[in-house]
Amino acid sequence: MSVRVLGIDPGLTRCGVGIVDVSATRTPVLVHVSVITTSPDLALEQRLMIVSAGIERLIDEHRPDSVAVERVFAQHNVRTVMGTAQVSGIALLAAARRSLPVGLHTPTEVKAAITGYGQADKRQVGTMVAKVLRLDEIPKPADAADALALAICHAWRIPLGSGSSSGAGSATETPAQRAWRAAEQGTAKRVAARRLA
Repeated sequence: MSVRVLGIDPGLTRCGVGIVDVSATRTPVLVHVSVITTSPDLALEQRLMIVSAGIERLIDEHRPDSVAVERVFAQHNVRTVMGTAQVSGIALLAAARRSLPVGLHTPTEVKAAITGYGQADKRQVGTMVAKVLRLDEIPKPADAADALALAICHAWRIPLGSGSSSGAGSATETPAQRAWRAAEQGTAKRVAARRLA
């Protein structure tokens, strides 16, 4: 048994898309990776239409079991956040139209899952993506590697096969999965503490 996941690193100028198949042994295999690009010279609605068409074409061609999208978070550049949020909405809509489950993951979650360290830089993430997928070189640009990292992170969280479990302490968890779980629990505790403060 295997699961196919489409990872989407949303962006208006460059939207990274990566698809992986992950077996019950948690071994990921590259299916597709690319970047959907749009020109800043185009009208916003035209740019969104190009990204939408690209995402929908990939979903229909490769038929993933689920979709993973980077969760939008606040940045200093409001314009960048708006473009990212708009593309995220397009990705969510494309998945919903096909009744595909969606996972939203923060950059910290993805970094922890792939590298074991939630504050890893882009090169470290790219290096680990290439290593995990047994690629000769890091996928470029970074948006492509980030999309694959999202897909792998999401796939590693899905229970696969009868001997697989996503519960804490599962013997089938990889070191990266255990690191991700620890990072997620730490984040949850910090959020709860802030709410009580």
